[in-house]
Amino acid sequence: MEVQEHFYADDPARGPADGKTTLRNVDYFFLGNGLVQAAVQIAPSGEATPVGLLIMDPERLGPKRAAVTFDKNTGIAATGLSLAARGMIHAARPGTARARWLPGTIDPRVEVVWRSGPYRVTELFFCPDTRTGRLLRRISVSRSAGGASKIRAMTGIKDRTIETELAFKGRTAGPVVFEYSFAERDGEPSLELRLGSDPGAAVPAIEYWRGTADCRFSDPLIDRFFAASKFQLRAAVSRSGRLDGSVWQYNLEWVRDQAFIAMALAMSGQPGPARTILARLLSDFVSDEGATLDSSRLRPWEESEVDQNGVLLFALESYLNWTGDSDLIHANWDKIKRAAAFPLRTQFRHGPSGLIVNRREFWERHEAHGIRMGMELAHQVFVAMGLQSAGRLAALVGRPREASDWTEAAMGLRKAALKDPRFSLVHSGALIKRRGLDGEVQREVRPDPDSSLPRQAPLFGPGRHLLNPDTSAALAIAWEFIDPGSRLALRTLASMEKLWDQGWTGGGYGRYNRTSEPDSPGPWPFASLFVARAALEAGDPSTTRRVLDWLGRISGARASSWFEFYGPRPVPPYPQVGIIPWTWAELVVLSVHHLLGVRPGDRVLSVQPKLVPGLEWMKADLLLRGGRLELEVRRARRGEEPGFSVGPRKVPHHRYGLGIELPDKIERVAIRAVIP
Repeated sequence: MEVQEHFYADDPARGPADGKTTLRNVDYFFLGNGLVQAAVQIAPSGEATPVGLLIMDPERLGPKRAAVTFDKNTGIAATGLSLAARGMIHAARPGTARARWLPGTIDPRVEVVWRSGPYRVTELFFCPDTRTGRLLRRISVSRSAGGASKIRAMTGIKDRTIETELAFKGRTAGPVVFEYSFAERDGEPSLELRLGSDPGAAVPAIEYWRGTADCRFSDPLIDRFFAASKFQLRAAVSRSGRLDGSVWQYNLEWVRDQAFIAMALAMSGQPGPARTILARLLSDFVSDEGATLDSSRLRPWEESEVDQNGVLLFALESYLNWTGDSDLIHANWDKIKRAAAFPLRTQFRHGPSGLIVNRREFWERHEAHGIRMGMELAHQVFVAMGLQSAGRLAALVGRPREASDWTEAAMGLRKAALKDPRFSLVHSGALIKRRGLDGEVQREVRPDPDSSLPRQAPLFGPGRHLLNPDTSAALAIAWEFIDPGSRLALRTLASMEKLWDQGWTGGGYGRYNRTSEPDSPGPWPFASLFVARAALEAGDPSTTRRVLDWLGRISGARASSWFEFYGPRPVPPYPQVGIIPWTWAELVVLSVHHLLGVRPGDRVLSVQPKLVPGLEWMKADLLLRGGRLELEVRRARRGEEPGFSVGPRKVPHHRYGLGIELPDKIERVAIRAVIP
């Protein structure tokens, strides 16, 4: 991340406390349908509105204080609900509200329950459909003996208030509905609040969600993580495909993040927004030369993030395998071709080895941070993976020459990255992050003393500033660029343990060695999930379990919406920490690709399920190429023979899982697995 002048404008010390993102123990539950985006804020610490509502325009990326419901003087206090009864006002007090994703519902609904005096209030937030920018807030109230027979319920937006009367029948009143309608008028966002109708009516949004992936896990934590990730990925994406790299933080977009998110959307049975994202990336985020945009801009070639080209191509093939939508590939072939060809330009190639060179690394440190021109592991991994995918896509559209050239280039790049006697990204039996042009391992960085980077960061502290280990190396294992069971993979994963509790307590992996951190040190959720996915593939489910349990302990766990990292941060000059949608994508991929082990190819479906400690069974109903895949997995009982059932056919268990041929048209495939 680079410090930019506009980041200074969002100083949490200015204005109401609701403008701060990292409130103590806060949870943000995100809802949305592409036309409206909302976050239900649960702030128990007393420093901000305990139960508040942030409504945003998904097409306009901005800081938290840019929410349509945010007032520059009072924050989101007006959005809180209050009850007037017998001359007293009742409202949620700090620490009294309990919020959760409502279990057992098909569509995403956030339930908030709080008490005040004799009243117990239940608020339910949800989007009723997928065609309008509406959010409903359904209120019901119960009372103990002695409460008033009639009360008034009030809420508002900034300086506008709406209220309604609730009459008790017995001990309950309501439900009533407040309806928030978001639209754009004369080029500006507009939000209306009115009393809604039919509080108990079925909502059309259920039809959309009924078609998505339904995955159930015996472990309630994993169950919640998957459902909440599926729900909130949809909420993060605008109708046009816009998506903030970190909500309220960057207000910028990256091809890499969005391509991974599109992949996860397809896995979670949401091909519509996945297609929208990928089509927009190809149209607007790949230049005529084939360069990809990061942080919403193009870079000079020396700092071009060429791994993004590979990630985009890899995501396109994954999307095709899940959806069967070859029209997207045919319609955008020219841009796909340019994206594949760009990293193969002579300027990117290291003459002696053929590896990809530049001076910008996976986490976007560059020359000012001490990154020298050289070869980055992640760039070799994803460019090679992307070219392999591009070769298969070329064969699909009848381009045999390009299919052959790109496949050969992918194989050559992988071989050089792993086997070149002088320049490979392997050292002392483990994957390393980076080599210089002379073949020397770049072990450390020295920042430019004249840079404007904040001097509070560890990068400017005394001592050496080390590059290894780096969690991006785990992705080579997670995506099986190398054999996950190999000694190389195991030694690489062992090196990652230096990053756990690296100068902090409570768990979590830092993204890399904290001594070279130009920002604040602390654990990163999505980087930790890189390691969790790789460990599961490498036969170490206990490490995967440890990461999941850590995610379940930290702030944001109840909503399953996590900050970019957890730790102190100099704000300004850096922007406030935001919520990373990529983390939701990582959890969907962990659930579907790794735990359930569902991996569709062009003609063959591979199923390689895995369980972690505490997880005894999994059930899934997945959308696959317009049909459905039913999968049930459970742990073998004592003395029971593991194996697979495909309809009436029995298949013995094999460590590489099950492979079945996919028909041209899929209606319903049912698989049951008993695994060790």
